[in-house]
Order: sequence, then C-alpha cells, then structure tokens
Amino acid sequence: MYSNRKTAITFGILLILGIVFGILSSVPALERSDYLIKLSSIKMQVLMAAFFQFTMAAVYVCIAVLLYPIIKKHNEGMALGYFGFRIIGAAFLFVGIVSLLLLLFISERFVIEGQPSPSYFLIIGELLRVGRDLMNHIGMILPWSLGGLILYFCFFRMKLIPKWLSVWGFIGSIFTLIATFLLMFDLIKIVTPSYFIMNIPLAIFELVLAVYLMIKGFNPIVDDSN
Repeated sequence: MYSNRKTAITFGILLILGIVFGILSSVPALERSDYLIKLSSIKMQVLMAAFFQFTMAAVYVCIAVLLYPIIKKHNEGMALGYFGFRIIGAAFLFVGIVSLLLLLFISERFVIEGQPSPSYFLIIGELLRVGRDLMNHIGMILPWSLGGLILYFCFFRMKLIPKWLSVWGFIGSIFTLIATFLLMFDLIKIVTPSYFIMNIPLAIFELVLAVYLMIKGFNPIVDDSN
C-alpha cells in the first residue's frame, strides 16, 4: 500500500510538472510574421524554451516507466502498447528541440548577414517552424493520446481511480485525437479557439487527476485473474 501511495503521488507530481514545463516550452514569437528577426533578439528565452521542452520530454519518459509495471499487472500486451506509444511521443519532443535550436541559428545568421534576400532563409525557416509544429502537435500528441486511451481503459478495468475519472480521461483523449487528426489534414490550425477547446477537457482532467492522486492515491489494485 505504501508503494502504491508513493507511485500515485509521484505520478501526480509528474503530471503537473509536465503541464508546467509544456507551458514554459512555448515560444509565442514563432507565431509572428517577423520571427526570423525576433528569435535572435530573445535568444535566452528560446534556449530556456528548449530546456523546458527537454525536461517535459524527460518527465513523459518517467511517467511511462512509472506506470508500465502497474498496467502490466492487468495486461502485459496493453502495457507494452502504452509504453511504446508514450516513448514514441516523448521521442518526437526531443526531435522538436533540434528544430527549435536550428530556427535560432537561422535567425542569427539572417540578422548577422544584414537580412539578405529573404527567400532562402524564409523557406528554411518555414520548413523548420512547420516541422516543429508537426512534431510537437502531431508526432508527439498522436501516440501520447493513443497511449492515454490504453492507460485510462486499464485504470477503468483495474479500478485504480474512480470510474468517472477514467471515463473523463478516455473521452478527453478521444477529443485530443480528433483535434490532432483535424490538424493533420489541415482542417484546423494550432492557434485557434476550436483547437484549444478540443484540448481543454484532457488538460483539465490531468490537473484534476494529479490533485486527486496526491490526496487520495490509487485504489488497491484488483487482480483480474481471480
């Protein structure tokens, strides 16, 4: 029971850290039309964003490692699927860091060379910026949400948390998946109310789940084999 309680608290803390680091890893300047000029002037902010994206990815890896043994008690195949999807999502975050640092390098070269004919820099800059968005909002979120579906289904079956919380997490993951597919097919954009609204249920759920786990912990694990 003590180990169960400790795992639940650790999971709750990691969830909150992941949200905080995710917010701190954002770079609003990338949404500006003059981002190639702006990035070089906020170099430290960009480097800090890259650092926080690294810590967020590390947190997500820790969550996957932490929960794998718990899900394995219910179903080893689902545990492997959950772990695989979550690790793939975290890997895309690590790759996204490279794109951000390359964008900073391109921005510095653009300014140092006195803003030469912009077409060359703009093409490379757009490729890196769009590539980072795709990695962070599709490459990461798609497998992460699929892993979430497995996780909250297992939580529901194992009765580790109240059923209403498991259902909320499952439905929230579905909404996030829908938003990701709409983004993938260019039916919505990232910085839009529709994308934001579709991701709110899962974001709020993770905060509620984190607080619940830190206060209540997991329910005793039910052995489905009996």
